[in-house]
Amino acid sequence: MGIFSFFSRDDEDAEDLLRETEQLPQRASFPPDAAPTGELYEGMHLDVMTREGEPLLSGRVTEFSPDTLTLGRLPGELSFKISPVGAAVSLSGYDRRLIPLCLSGIVQESGRTVLRLKSLKIEHHVEHRDNFRLPFTTPVSLYRSDDERQRNPEECTLVNISTGGCCVQSEYVHVEDEVVRIRVKLEDYAPLNFLGQVVRCVEHAPGVFWYGILFAQLTEQEITALNKTLYNLQMGIKQTHVRGEEGHW
Repeated sequence: MGIFSFFSRDDEDAEDLLRETEQLPQRASFPPDAAPTGELYEGMHLDVMTREGEPLLSGRVTEFSPDTLTLGRLPGELSFKISPVGAAVSLSGYDRRLIPLCLSGIVQESGRTVLRLKSLKIEHHVEHRDNFRLPFTTPVSLYRSDDERQRNPEECTLVNISTGGCCVQSEYVHVEDEVVRIRVKLEDYAPLNFLGQVVRCVEHAPGVFWYGILFAQLTEQEITALNKTLYNLQMGIKQTHVRGEEGHW
């Protein structure tokens, strides 16, 4: 499982983190060899990254054609980070059937509330389900690696999460390569516990740090279950069944 990319040190980092449609999914007219990938539809949520993997923004599809795409802001999100016209970017997300979709494109227009891309192409070489990163704000507790009984929590805030790891905001000091324990509750789902390693440290503001944490390798079953949870949260789908036990991943 690869390490997912985190953040550049930038005064506009918060803008990167911070309409569902009633129509049926509409398939774009991509070449036949694109059939195994997910399907674009209006309202779909997509993450946009540089070609080097640095996150730029998360948005929703407002319109698209076979070779163009327009993204608008997600409800409750702040403004987009401006990208240079002509810059190459990558996009990733999941359709309504949980099938991953990865694209590349060229920035045609970049503003605070809209991003338009041209030369849209399917990316076949990225098919892993651990690439989807969900911006999500909720309390999270960190514990030192030797605190196996979780008696001394450090109360932090989740910034985003994927099946590969998460980003948390904290006033506590940690160092790269440090092993930590993470406990997070995502809405009405049972609390999840992860063992992870700090792989990136950024001072987001004076005395406030962002930590990129890589989870210990999850099983395929755990990855699938967590992916479904993240997808439901992304689409605003409420849990409809009771889970009897807490997750220990």
